[in-house]
Amino acid sequence: MLIVLTGIDGSGKSTAARALVSAVQADGRKALLLNNHAGRRSMSLLGDRLGIRWPLRLADAVETTLRIINVLASHAKASRFDGLVLMDRHLYCQLALREAKGLPRGRLLPMLLAALPAPDAIIHLDADPAVAHQRIRARGTDKETLAELVSFRDAYRSLPEYPQFTVIDADVPQAVLLARLRKITGGETLSTA
Repeated sequence: MLIVLTGIDGSGKSTAARALVSAVQADGRKALLLNNHAGRRSMSLLGDRLGIRWPLRLADAVETTLRIINVLASHAKASRFDGLVLMDRHLYCQLALREAKGLPRGRLLPMLLAALPAPDAIIHLDADPAVAHQRIRARGTDKETLAELVSFRDAYRSLPEYPQFTVIDADVPQAVLLARLRKITGGETLSTA
């Protein structure tokens, strides 16, 4: 089973992904977590250190290239794994980032999405941008503004692929979120009280 997690920064994707894989493994089932980052945080930190702001198209070209490499490598690993494969981020995330930045979708990302094996589910963690912004500020490693998070959320919702997503409220307690994820992936349902 192949599951993809999407959502704005601060929606809890990585935390939820780790918790779900741990829960599945604790049940005695096989699970693999694959991360498909684009290097945005590293580029932002490097830009801060150098005192520069990356040109929009250059940043997108680097992020898109890294994301494609990671997604292709993850699909190669997934094809050799018998169990639950959970991908934290995917090409959908890059399409949403492009939309949020006012850049065109292009042809390459949609073509790759059509060519790659379709996930069994694309789970979108829908977080209130204000809550996500608080989480980002608390961890102190990212610099997204509230306006950027609102734009990113709206960009996800405008994707033509969005109606295929299974949307889950990410502003619930961690145990409730994990229970909902386990239900989708065929695991035991935990109490959501």
